[in-house]
Amino acid sequence: MTGVFRPTRRSSRVAGGPSWVSEGPSRVTAGPFRRRAAVAALGAVLAVVVLASGCGIRTTSVPVDAGAAPSRVPCKLPSADVTTRSPDSVAAPVYLVCASQLVTVDRPVPAGTSGSGALVAARALLGQVQQAPPESERRAGFSTAVPAGLRVEPSRAGDPAGTLRLSSQPEDLSEEALAQLVCTYAENQALVTKGSVVLGGPGEYPPRGYLCTSQTKARPQDGTAPDVLDLD
Repeated sequence: MTGVFRPTRRSSRVAGGPSWVSEGPSRVTAGPFRRRAAVAALGAVLAVVVLASGCGIRTTSVPVDAGAAPSRVPCKLPSADVTTRSPDSVAAPVYLVCASQLVTVDRPVPAGTSGSGALVAARALLGQVQQAPPESERRAGFSTAVPAGLRVEPSRAGDPAGTLRLSSQPEDLSEEALAQLVCTYAENQALVTKGSVVLGGPGEYPPRGYLCTSQTKARPQDGTAPDVLDLD
């Protein structure tokens, strides 16, 4: 019987070569390589996406607590809350602390205070500036740093003209308390000597002249005393 001759393909291992090399027309199975190429391409695409997303600002759905909003206080008394004065009193400006600054409020002092001498005026104003603010002023944001026990004493022999001696050394008061007192006294001409308020303490240190400047009013707590003048 005459048949068609079909050559058989016999696998033979080539020395030193891979086992999938065979006699006859050689073909290399491409399936594994195609899969590897696809995986590599997908990895490259993912890497590009990650890099691109890193260049922008990531959004988040998690709420962030930024803290409470800063409180706002008016630092101004409504006309209905202004302290009523008696007929024998006058309004005197007194500096209190509000929103980290010095702001004036009008306080009643005896009508004859301004003409009664520096010591009487200083004591009257000190009593007002160290007084705890009433409810209407507290609602507006006012407070005071001047200690309740502070007193004003007469000057001593040899002190410069216009000296006021405090029961505490001025430098020992807090920055805000000293700024309050100096600026309050600076509003009364009877307590100003050559443009400054002259203050001393109970010790032997010489009195010094203190100035109330715009910086003193704007930042009374900045850690420095009001501008000081050494008096001869």
